[in-house]
Amino acid sequence: MTKLFRKVFFFYYEGFRNMTVGKRLWLIIAIKLFIMFAIFKVFFFPNFLKTRFHNDHQRSEYVLEQLTTPNHKN
Repeated sequence: MTKLFRKVFFFYYEGFRNMTVGKRLWLIIAIKLFIMFAIFKVFFFPNFLKTRFHNDHQRSEYVLEQLTTPNHKN
């Protein structure tokens, strides 16, 4: 079983090591993911529950209410 994992690991390791254009593409993907998850989260998605409620009990009550109360917009 470990032989199979070693073969698979070295298959991908050698393939990645011999890449030329692929390394740049992976770098672009990593930068894009960093921007999406780190930068956007800080500026565009503030922590709503932390700013509106003081403790975990109030937060959990709010979430439970939002999940269980029907939305009557019809």
